[in-house]
Amino acid sequence: MGSVMAIMPHKGRGAVSAPEGRFSIRQTILVAEEENLRATAAPKTVLRAMRAGRIISTNNSPDVPFDQSINPYQGCEHGCIYCYARPSHSYLDLSPGLDFETQIFYKPNAAARLLDEWQKSGYECKPITIAANTDPYQPAEKTLEITRQLLSLFAEYRHPVNIITKSHLVCRDIDLLSNLAKDNLCSVAISIPTMNADLKRIMEPRVPAASSRLKAMRDLTAAGVPVSVLVAPIIPTINDDEIESILDAASNAGATQAHYIFLRLPHELKQIFGEWLDAHFPDRAEHVLSLVRQASGGKTYDHRFGRRQTGRGPYADMLAARFRKAARKLRMDSESYQQDLDCNSFLYPNSRQLGLDF
Repeated sequence: MGSVMAIMPHKGRGAVSAPEGRFSIRQTILVAEEENLRATAAPKTVLRAMRAGRIISTNNSPDVPFDQSINPYQGCEHGCIYCYARPSHSYLDLSPGLDFETQIFYKPNAAARLLDEWQKSGYECKPITIAANTDPYQPAEKTLEITRQLLSLFAEYRHPVNIITKSHLVCRDIDLLSNLAKDNLCSVAISIPTMNADLKRIMEPRVPAASSRLKAMRDLTAAGVPVSVLVAPIIPTINDDEIESILDAASNAGATQAHYIFLRLPHELKQIFGEWLDAHFPDRAEHVLSLVRQASGGKTYDHRFGRRQTGRGPYADMLAARFRKAARKLRMDSESYQQDLDCNSFLYPNSRQLGLDF
């Protein structure tokens, strides 16, 4: 970006800059002085409506544990610096950096589109995961309630659903989730990559504290909702020393399954994460990236199936062995992904509208 000075972090945000996306048709050139001036004021969040065409996305990746997913939002105010979904903002000609966490798009017709999908004659009931790319319980959900509208349909039509989140806001919908759980129709995975409050503040600035997420696990468990913990991502020399302590805390909070994902740096995320390292961990930035490359076949990111989630090589193998050992000690399932939910109770909308409740 033409910088000759160290770029300062932005108050309350994860990304330290707004690099152009790989499909950008605009040109924005800021010298370091301008970047630092912007950093002194907290960038504001802008919410924009985005009408959804199709709401269910399908997946054929063998290392992703679901076939169908819904993203009520695009972009995420949580601002997690490591988020692999950041490059998706490039398709909107927006920066995967600051724009991803300040320019948030929401889908007001998500529930209507979901009902449309279910009414199609060839629809096959399979569990749907809410939150493949961005958190369905990010701050905007508190007022927009798009995720709650979707869950209301899942409860009404008895369709299985899995949720992945970092927010205790999920407990707002515990009435719907417990209703689904009693018929084995839902599960919740809560991501906790660190228990360190200082690290959380700079790594995932607008995510609730780990203590709040652990409380959410306890509340969900008490309501009969199956809960798992996701240690994601594991970042070399940044949070890799917390594996055992996170699993121990999650187990005590009621989580019965545990999984992890190794740091992924696709596309523009390589630059964004590198800048964050330089700003917050200049003493070990190169060492972190060196270990990432060691676990990624010499590259910053290995996109191949079977490799991208866990990495490979001695360092990656060591992480996997530690994770399995810790989970086994706590009697947590680290092999199965999510719950084996019931797909036989789905009430197809067309039959209900005709009064043919089977």
